[in-house]
Amino acid sequence: MTTRTSIERGILVFSIWATLGFLGLGFWLEAMARDALLLALLGIGLTVAAFVAHIVVNTVFRQGFTRGETALGIGLYGLMALLYVGARLQGGMSAEGALSGLALFGALAVGFIVYLATRYGVRGAFSRFHAATRQAKDFSS
Repeated sequence: MTTRTSIERGILVFSIWATLGFLGLGFWLEAMARDALLLALLGIGLTVAAFVAHIVVNTVFRQGFTRGETALGIGLYGLMALLYVGARLQGGMSAEGALSGLALFGALAVGFIVYLATRYGVRGAFSRFHAATRQAKDFSS
């Protein structure tokens, strides 16, 4: 991929997440503050739309997610999960807040699995995951 194409793709991806992603996050955070499940679902829907738009951009530019994008996505997912579990253990979370969190993590996990299955096929996705875990295991020994 040429430098110009890489820059164009980067601008598109940034624009998608700066609009849809942050708007979705804003709705989801507002929903958590107000205990409004429908607002949370709207925010989750916008986040899913940003993920789908990112996949479309990757398809148009014939590229997958970069290592940085993958690391950022997995890191943010882990951080959000840690914060959710911490808030849940603290005991101050309402039932709507708990459902909002579960809906977000469920939607992101299903989206990741669907992406892998559509990009590599079910067998190919398992093979890629298995190869990655085997390399990590070999690296740690």
